[in-house]
Amino acid sequence: MLSNFLIFLFISISLIITVSGYGSTGTIAAAFGDNGFFCAIDASGNQEVICWDRENTNPGVISGYSPPMTSLSGGEGFLCAITSNTSRAFCWNLQDPSVNLVPRAFQYNSYLHIASGNNHVCAISGLYYSGPEYGPVHCWEYSDNTNFTSGVLWNSSFHNPYIDSLMFRKIVSGDGFTCGVTKDIDLVCWGPKSNDLSVSNNEELEVLASGRNSICGVSKDSGQLQCFGDETEFGVIPNRPRFIAISAGANHYCGIREDDHGVECWGRNLNSSSSAPNTSGFVAISSSDSTTCGIRELDLVLDCWRVHDSSKPDFSPPLELCSPGLCSPRGNCGDGWFAFNASILKESELTSLCSFHSLNICLRCGISCLDGYFPSSTCNPNADRVCTPCSLCQNSSCYGICNIRAEKLREHEQKEQKDVRRLVIIIGCSVLGFLVMLIGLSFIPKMTKYRKRDDEERSRMTCCFCFDKNSIEADPDPVPQSILLPTAVSLGETKIFRLSELKDATHGFKEFNELGRGYCAEMGERLLVYEYMPHGTLHDHLHGDLSQLDWSMRLKIMLQAARGLDYLHNEVDPPIIHRDVKTSNILLDGEMCARIADFGLVSSNERDLSKSDREGDVYDFGIVILEILSGRKAIDRECDPPGIAEWAVPLIRKGKAAAIIDRNIGLPRNVEPLLKLAELAELAVRENPNERPNIRNLLSFLDLIVKSGLTF
Repeated sequence: MLSNFLIFLFISISLIITVSGYGSTGTIAAAFGDNGFFCAIDASGNQEVICWDRENTNPGVISGYSPPMTSLSGGEGFLCAITSNTSRAFCWNLQDPSVNLVPRAFQYNSYLHIASGNNHVCAISGLYYSGPEYGPVHCWEYSDNTNFTSGVLWNSSFHNPYIDSLMFRKIVSGDGFTCGVTKDIDLVCWGPKSNDLSVSNNEELEVLASGRNSICGVSKDSGQLQCFGDETEFGVIPNRPRFIAISAGANHYCGIREDDHGVECWGRNLNSSSSAPNTSGFVAISSSDSTTCGIRELDLVLDCWRVHDSSKPDFSPPLELCSPGLCSPRGNCGDGWFAFNASILKESELTSLCSFHSLNICLRCGISCLDGYFPSSTCNPNADRVCTPCSLCQNSSCYGICNIRAEKLREHEQKEQKDVRRLVIIIGCSVLGFLVMLIGLSFIPKMTKYRKRDDEERSRMTCCFCFDKNSIEADPDPVPQSILLPTAVSLGETKIFRLSELKDATHGFKEFNELGRGYCAEMGERLLVYEYMPHGTLHDHLHGDLSQLDWSMRLKIMLQAARGLDYLHNEVDPPIIHRDVKTSNILLDGEMCARIADFGLVSSNERDLSKSDREGDVYDFGIVILEILSGRKAIDRECDPPGIAEWAVPLIRKGKAAAIIDRNIGLPRNVEPLLKLAELAELAVRENPNERPNIRNLLSFLDLIVKSGLTF
């Protein structure tokens, strides 16, 4: 006869079973309760543990207090782990991470798996890096969660002779229960509250997670999700196959989808707007009371979000790269899996993320990609499929996935071929000793500007301004009007065009080609025409529909734009103050070089020019730096506060610059240059203009930071 707190479920479970959530094991885990916190294993190869709490008051590695870890499991206010070098159990809380909370009788045993519950811990004896993948289970129970050193309940209700006789492969723990998969692939649940689960199931489960008072699993055959226990924790179960990992929090569960590795959450009172980040799939997730954090597959960076609403998450993770999965002695990961290759981190001395280099990190293959991306390569034993932005879709293989109609694409290409390049007063990539006027047709909003002439009998048009390194002045008519030009010609760096050419380029000066109204020189009425910028504006890439820019490109653009402003302020005589520096006025040409536009030909006499005029441009450029670093708009009414400076500057001044860094693109291994750029932006946007650097100094600092290089 079984005791009233023992439930045996004989269910065949696949040998590869994923367990995560409250009391489950992974490379990221959360401690519940008022003293809750998150921890994750870093991707340095040292398997150090990074922890952060609600206030993120002291985030960072705790290696100075504890040994390296291979897996983590969260309980109520504490975490437990298996050490990577000795395969022993180590439990701690943030009050004193140096104290091992594992009872001394268990501290020197070797364990291959561990699961923390509300106030108890169970662990499977064995070595995680070798030997059989099963063993007997040991459990201990704390008498006081607020003072773990006060005592251990040796007569714990989790001690049972029958349980002691079984061999387990995997275990998960909740509040008053533990469930485990035995050597014979049976699911067994025991503990004083195990009866409350009311588990009735005869299907094989390949994924299992536990909440405080419930468990959820995924059927191996059907892929359907099944949950048991307190329904208020899991609510309406989503009807979609299949999840490859599940995490449980307070009144919610989250799962990683098999197809695109996106995250979906469900539970009581979930707001439809409280969705997980949709710019990257995830390789691992864990949940606390109201927040879920995960490790992104794009770059192994941590990301957190609130599950029950769309407000700011309680936990803001440090900007660190973390291990994507558990180290395993499996030599061959098997079909539908791939072995993570540490070489993608591009660290020459990093060959493995595991302490024992013979171990593998086996991860599930992705099939498709998130919305807005298409798989440009498929999964193989050594690498997952690669997801590419739909903005880079070039052929019919991705038209369907990206919802691109081939006919419209051909029409767009044909239209582009007919477009004539347009003129822009710009500062080029090389920032030579002059500003150039070139020819083109209006295409980018707010850039092309022209004015109809009343007299269309004149046979040619001339550019209205000619610039060189030493002067900027109006050129009333650099070419005698008696000369008839057969086609466009150049006079120095000024290009001259026939009226008929411009008329053809603008389809007869039709209004639908007019993007703005610029300038008129009364003597001869000249026309401004701007160069075609095929890659749009910086604003389009940061906030619009154009392809995202990686960090190397963002820093290149930032440096080129700063050089342009420096030229206007310090090389032109008299100086030019832009007065409208913003991301929509930074253009990208065919070689993705940055050019500053729309400064309105505003020059200043030295007597009219004040320091605050120049520093106004510096302030605006500081806002541009913040936009580039964060990916957030300068003014966003949906955010609180809406102004980017009001949001970012307090974080930077508190030493939390990492919190503003854009995590929608892959981050470099060394984020220090990005953090220094944030500090430079903080100087540029100071309220007192006298405290801001001038553009020359800002350029010098920026140049040093960029030259320090990024490691990907």
